[in-house]
Amino acid sequence: MNLNFIRIALFVLAVLGLAAGFVAPLAGLGEWQAWIWGGAAAILLLSLLREIITSLIHREVGLDIVAAVSISAALLFGETLAAAVVALMYASGELLEDYAANRARADMRALLARAPKTALRYLDGQLEEVAIDAIVARDRLLIRQGDIVPVDGRVAHGMALLDMAALTGESLPIQCREGQDVQSGARSVDAAFEMVALRPAAESSYAGIVRMVQAAQAEKAPMARLADRYAIVFLAVTLALAGGTFLLTGDHIRMLAVLVSATPCPLILAVPVAIISGMGKAARRGVLMKGGPVLETMARAKNLVIDKTGTLTRGRAELEGIIPAGSWSADEVLRFAASLEQASAHVIAGSIVAAAQARGLLLSHPENVHETAGEGLSGQVEGQDVIVGGHDFVVRQLGQSSLPRPGQQPGTAVVALAISGQLAGHLLLADSVRAETPLALERLRQAGIARIVLASGDSQAVVDRIGGGLGLDLLKGDLRPEQKVAVILAERKTGITLMVGDGVNDAPALAVADVGISMGVTGSAAATESADAVLLVDDLTRLAEGLQAARRARAIALQSVVAGLGMSFTAMLAAAFGYLSVVDGAILQEVIDVSVILNALRALR
Repeated sequence: MNLNFIRIALFVLAVLGLAAGFVAPLAGLGEWQAWIWGGAAAILLLSLLREIITSLIHREVGLDIVAAVSISAALLFGETLAAAVVALMYASGELLEDYAANRARADMRALLARAPKTALRYLDGQLEEVAIDAIVARDRLLIRQGDIVPVDGRVAHGMALLDMAALTGESLPIQCREGQDVQSGARSVDAAFEMVALRPAAESSYAGIVRMVQAAQAEKAPMARLADRYAIVFLAVTLALAGGTFLLTGDHIRMLAVLVSATPCPLILAVPVAIISGMGKAARRGVLMKGGPVLETMARAKNLVIDKTGTLTRGRAELEGIIPAGSWSADEVLRFAASLEQASAHVIAGSIVAAAQARGLLLSHPENVHETAGEGLSGQVEGQDVIVGGHDFVVRQLGQSSLPRPGQQPGTAVVALAISGQLAGHLLLADSVRAETPLALERLRQAGIARIVLASGDSQAVVDRIGGGLGLDLLKGDLRPEQKVAVILAERKTGITLMVGDGVNDAPALAVADVGISMGVTGSAAATESADAVLLVDDLTRLAEGLQAARRARAIALQSVVAGLGMSFTAMLAAAFGYLSVVDGAILQEVIDVSVILNALRALR
């Protein structure tokens, strides 16, 4: 724990000063007792005054003024023991503040500390260590066991086993094979592998995470700023109550007891500790927020507008069915189609090859391949003439007037396959709903979202097919970016509205929403930069967990303030009526401080 050295030294001085004062009479130095207590308190007071002046220069009114007035009054009235006790309570409170702040920020700091500074790059077949800022797209890098992936890239050789726990909270490492993308910020936990950089470090996902963490640490939440304003009121009430006590009773000891019983920690510590703790917990679950205001707004959200592609669905075409023709089996249709599609870079081709590999089918090497851009391919596989592509393309290639075509649902792509001049079958591909989507939507409802709207640029028929069975409140399709913005504005009239999206066309809507949330792994750079929060895992259940963390953190902050201030005012009133001595008030103040801060730290759990 990086506690401030000066605060540790002052705490040690306060402890030693108080102890030395008690020991002095036993050593025959009783006449020095008051001087020892007073001296220790005076040194603490000087340090405290320096902090107050620094705060005032930055136009911040700190509640340390209450502690300074308490110590000054105790020294003025010759209550040196009380001054030493208040000084010790203040010094220990400062240490407690450092501990709480460091504990609450631990998860955020851990993300920053992991940022790599250098990487191993191949140049003319030789490895060189370079600063990650020097890496550009298409550079070939070596990632060793234990290295943090420096930039977003793609496995070029070998197999990557990556620990994503620091980014997403996943306890088990994920496996990425050759050709699969890897996210910057992940840690390699197995043998070294080679990867090709997809983008420079500054544009990679981990750099965006670092920028968000830095912004989050620098920005105060609205509740924290509100607490600052209430702090001035608390200071005025404390001084008025202490002054009124002296005017009514003429007893300076009672006045002093009121001052030392004043506990500002519920305001100046509980709110930021709870908010930061909530942000840290959300970050551990893969929801990174740009600052305290985002958490507070999310905690009060009622509406959610959500994009379809890459959010509710996987964002890529996947094999949904195979319809063989003639004597061909489903596996043979898929194997021949995938073998030829290996020669194409088309996204549909990649989905077909991936589906065949997932089934464990052995693919053959294609020969004499000719590709008609956007339509299909022809070539030879295992000595047979093979054509694969859109249904109409295959019909034309075969010289037929027509061929039986399967029925299809909206949003489904049909790929035809012909072998040796005969139709062999059809493959049906579609962007399917993520397996976790129904559970995620249920958990979002449980987390307090009352209304969920699907807003997509896809056709209304596709939107109806995808959203029809998900229990959503409104399905809107055929939307242009400006129309998505209009949907957000309409929903904001009924309550705080969140927007989740991942594409460039979602960026305006994300910026307009009360809180815009980007799917960070698959999302575009424009969406991520426009968003207030990023899901580091492509899983909406994590958003529900982030919402729950936000609501709990805000509730704990309010609870700490109400309970803490209630106890503080009760203690001050008890002191004003003579039921608390100066020393008792100082000790009770510390008990309240500890209780409030420990309660605020519950937001981490």
